[in-house]
Amino acid sequence: MSTRVYIPADTLAVALGADDIATAITREAETRRTNITIIRNGSRGMCWAEPLIEVQTDAGRMAYGRIKAADVPGLFDAGFLHGGDHEKALGLVDDLPWLKNQQRQIFRTCGLYAPTDLAAYEAHDGLEALRKARAMTPEAILKEVEASGLRGRGGAGFPAAIKWRTVAGAKPAQKTIVCNADEGDSGTFADRLIMEGDPFRLIEAMAIAGLAVGAQEGIIYVRSEYPRAIRILQQAIDTAEQSGFLDGTFKLRVFVGGGSYVCGEETALLESLEGKRGVVRAKPPVPALQGLHGQPTLIHNVITLCAVPDIITKGGAWHAALGAGKSTGTMTFQLAGDVRRGGLVEVPFGLTLRALLDDFGGGTRSGKAIKAVQIGGPLGAYLPPALFDTPLTYDAMARIGAGIGHGGIVVFNETADMREQARYAFAFCAHESCGKCTPCRIGAVRGAELLAEPEPDLALVEDLCAVMTEASACAMGTMTPIPVRSAMMHFPDEFAAPRQQAAQ
Repeated sequence: MSTRVYIPADTLAVALGADDIATAITREAETRRTNITIIRNGSRGMCWAEPLIEVQTDAGRMAYGRIKAADVPGLFDAGFLHGGDHEKALGLVDDLPWLKNQQRQIFRTCGLYAPTDLAAYEAHDGLEALRKARAMTPEAILKEVEASGLRGRGGAGFPAAIKWRTVAGAKPAQKTIVCNADEGDSGTFADRLIMEGDPFRLIEAMAIAGLAVGAQEGIIYVRSEYPRAIRILQQAIDTAEQSGFLDGTFKLRVFVGGGSYVCGEETALLESLEGKRGVVRAKPPVPALQGLHGQPTLIHNVITLCAVPDIITKGGAWHAALGAGKSTGTMTFQLAGDVRRGGLVEVPFGLTLRALLDDFGGGTRSGKAIKAVQIGGPLGAYLPPALFDTPLTYDAMARIGAGIGHGGIVVFNETADMREQARYAFAFCAHESCGKCTPCRIGAVRGAELLAEPEPDLALVEDLCAVMTEASACAMGTMTPIPVRSAMMHFPDEFAAPRQQAAQ
């Protein structure tokens, strides 16, 4: 009988040597005349334990973490194919507190099987939602999305049902579903994990959206820095078409982006899709009415769309009951920076930031005290420990001048220079700005120059932030002041004196 050994094939695991581990395990098994089957699965999101090897045993899947190719002979000697004890044994995957204490919905099956194994996807209730949706009217689908309270997970938290109804009600016959997978925020990787580990879920979600709004085409816009995700997505799409999963009434394709951060903004993304330079468009008209090639376009990011299958199978009311207030469902938070257990944590909205950092992050990897966390990407707010008891909901974050964004949380320890972090926000904007509007194009450059001075004119910095917030054409310029202002507000001592003295 063959023993199944699961070795992740996602970008992080491969970068840490997963391919070499797979080769070493294969060779060792051949030498020992042991019958095994290696399955290159998706990631569980336990970045802190990668490469994470799992072995199917009678008791369940046993996990071994931070494995190297050199560990393989010792694993065989320890009897790991039968769940034997080893210094890198973590225990049964289903019993690991880090995973057990989450409430995974979107990532419920990610990591259970090979990403392009359609039979395995179906065996775990895959396609159930699409089959149900095909038996529903478009209006019935829209009502479930509306009842769910689903909001966009890409940044703004805009109610999904409003977009869906707008596109559905538009008259032109040619409509498109666009998945924004241009995941550019620092410390974020949820989209990549789904695309590399559970792509059929995204494909199914887009097909359901097509049924609801009357779209005949879907496009997944993937950043060029994700070559593995691009390859896996295309393989999954080919398999879906050959199997009849995609029945020909909805065409799906992958588009590779050019690497521009501003193309994460929906109108710049549309310009890029049309073969133009990624520059933001004026709104109105909104993309839901005049999007790709001037036709109605529904744009969502990966995680927003991937919430849809469960909404269809379990009902909008079920989704609305998760979370807190107007922040319904679960959110996929990604812990990065100086954190001991970095990775993806999916929990209902409402958990406090402190609980996320302590219970799942486990404190800092360096052992130093946490000074600040940045939530929501490079244009997100810096929050001090005094605000860590804030619930992670859209409304609660807004009340303290922050946002959840795509769920990226980067931890900074006590050695961080917060004035330098504020200066970096301006410098990042200057580098990534599309250049269309003056407040963003010039303001970001001037802001970086001001904060590089020994004693910056903070009143002038604040005036500059006000101009960028009020007059920039898109979120690139309007949000750049958020990290700057939050750093100035919560860490004033680091702005009041020259950096040389503050460092002392």
